[in-house]
Amino acid sequence: MTNATEVRLERTIAAPPERVYRAWLDPMLLARWMSPGPFELTRAEVDERPGGHYRIWHTETATGTPSGGFEATITDLVPSQRLAFDWGFAGPERQDGPVYDSRLTLTFAAAPGGATLLTLVHERLGALAAAMPEAAASVGAGWEDVLGQLAGLAERGELSPVG
Repeated sequence: MTNATEVRLERTIAAPPERVYRAWLDPMLLARWMSPGPFELTRAEVDERPGGHYRIWHTETATGTPSGGFEATITDLVPSQRLAFDWGFAGPERQDGPVYDSRLTLTFAAAPGGATLLTLVHERLGALAAAMPEAAASVGAGWEDVLGQLAGLAERGELSPVG
């Protein structure tokens, strides 16, 4: 389900939950898949603890122009089962400009064949929708894109073993 204020997606990823969970927390892995549409991830910072920061910087691939990214706080970590964030969309000026706050929750469940059923719920998108309706309308497509890239890494066996 996708609308202007909430996105809910499920995807089966061909890797066990612990590897899919780690892919969300390892900056080196994030750089390989968290790049929606015309953007490239140029930097990722993860302070892996409740209250820790989670920051992603993007540039436009064609021009190299900084385009902003995400400023988030990790609110919940249950290894291999759940991640939750207070998630903010930030423009190129990062903290000096507006950040549109929302909530992102991910759950990881074992699926047949050693796979993971990943459920993504991105809610509280009302402030973004009010300020930037086109950006809010593309949130679902952006998540579909990056989850497809994550699934591709898993299918190629490129998610790092845990440990």
